[in-house]
Amino acid sequence: MSKKLLMVLGSLAITITMSACAGDEKETEKNTNTQEHTDMNTEESKGMDHSNMDMSGSGEVPEDLKVAENPTFEVGSQAIIETDHMEGMKGAEATIVGAYDTTVYTVSYTPTTGGERVENHKWVIHEELGEPQSAPLEPGTEVVLIADHMEGMEGATAEIDSAEETTVYMVDYTSTTGDKVTNHKWVTESELSPIK
Repeated sequence: MSKKLLMVLGSLAITITMSACAGDEKETEKNTNTQEHTDMNTEESKGMDHSNMDMSGSGEVPEDLKVAENPTFEVGSQAIIETDHMEGMKGAEATIVGAYDTTVYTVSYTPTTGGERVENHKWVIHEELGEPQSAPLEPGTEVVLIADHMEGMEGATAEIDSAEETTVYMVDYTSTTGDKVTNHKWVTESELSPIK
């Protein structure tokens, strides 16, 4: 009798433990989904999902990228970021790490890792395209991306949505949500304003 009771109690304990674990998993999944939604709520509504974007970068740039001779924002200077590519970016104070003259593109592509198509991603520079033709490329042109700003970006076939010849900047900043970001690529000149 006591052996039977122990087996019943043991089974009951296992069932309760498993139920608790399943509840924790659901709560974790719920929290993860809530965080992902929060991370994506700035530009995702405009067709841009930067939830897999690596906000910080290595600082490496393509060898053939031309350093800007007289940029509006000099390397080492500060500026205010006026764009919201991702949460906490708009209004953050940035330090200019690099300034380059190039053609920047918004592109749409399906990640190599699968998932939903990314629309109007800002920004990919001409030097981050595999075997590019002469810049600027026309909207609708298909290209292969060699940029790795986001998971599944490198090697993806993309379509050019828009092109602009301008100065682009690599910046360090602390987001308005408190995250420290280094060597972020890219912010265009029109997305920065001087500190007053």
